[in-house]
Amino acid sequence: MSTSIHATAIVHPSAIVAADVAIGPYAIVEARARLGAGTRIAAHAIVGEDCVIGDACVVHSFAVVGGAPQLKADSASSASGGACVIGARNVIREHATVHRGTGGGETRIGDDNLLMVGVHLGHDAVFGSHGIVANGVQIAGHAIIGDYVTFGGLAALGPHVRVGDLALVAAGAMCERDVPPFLIAQGDRARIRGVNRVGMKRRGMSLEDIRDVERAFRALYGKGRGAALVQARSFEPKSEASRKLVEAALRNEQGLFASVRAGKHLVRSSL
Repeated sequence: MSTSIHATAIVHPSAIVAADVAIGPYAIVEARARLGAGTRIAAHAIVGEDCVIGDACVVHSFAVVGGAPQLKADSASSASGGACVIGARNVIREHATVHRGTGGGETRIGDDNLLMVGVHLGHDAVFGSHGIVANGVQIAGHAIIGDYVTFGGLAALGPHVRVGDLALVAAGAMCERDVPPFLIAQGDRARIRGVNRVGMKRRGMSLEDIRDVERAFRALYGKGRGAALVQARSFEPKSEASRKLVEAALRNEQGLFASVRAGKHLVRSSL
């Protein structure tokens, strides 16, 4: 199929537009941007310079993808040379913003993600694949998010915070510290609330692996601060999933302790 570019759209001559791309009214595609086959840029959307968007993506109206990073005036020189690289089959809804990297760095999004209305992904962030990000979620620069992560509406993630695979960040959660894989974070300031059992079942994880994650969770979060670290270091995982959970907790002892301090009531009775 042929490429369709509306007469009112502005596409820079250096942009590379693959076959079967549709660019709607008043959309803007800036210098050196690249659009993969079958991608659709809706009316009034903006694709920034040097932004790479993979095949079969949809960027909805008034979204800005690959825009300049938000920096203080005295750091403006860092805003040049960065890039934004987005994989295949992503849907970016209205008024979402994805900023490019700083100082030659990259903001990167994997494949098959849904970023809903008003989501912000800051500069130099890395977002995995198969994620769902609900309306109004704010993700700061240099954050790292794994695969199959779900964010509830109006949640926020601080700079340099990590969220592991298959984690659930509940609606309204304000995350200052890392969220280990397979767990649920909730609250302001966010604390670990339990195991994302529903998410693991949907991904087809075996009952044995889910139970091993729950066993690791009880060892890490079911006792006091000192005992948690001791048990994390001596815990013997029976599955790859529980090994990832323990390793993530040990990488960020401060985040683990912050969750433990909130008390045993955070360990769900269903475990």
